[in-house]
Amino acid sequence: MDAYEKLRSAKLRERESFSSVVRRAVFTATPNTGAAVLERLTSLGSGSLPSPQAFAHWERMRKEDRAEPRISPSPWERSRAS
Repeated sequence: MDAYEKLRSAKLRERESFSSVVRRAVFTATPNTGAAVLERLTSLGSGSLPSPQAFAHWERMRKEDRAEPRISPSPWERSRAS
């Protein structure tokens, strides 16, 4: 489905702006952990899993991302939490 059609179908009112639709949107993050990757690979039946060093690297990256996010915080996230 085209992005325009998705936005149009998500409107609550005929005159609601696409900006309002986007502000209401909730984007769930997929787990960003080595354990989540391992679970997904296992569910796919992969016989060739990454090395333990790769998982350790991904965990370090996750911890760094959590300590210093690369994405600016969203003002909508703060308002939703209150």
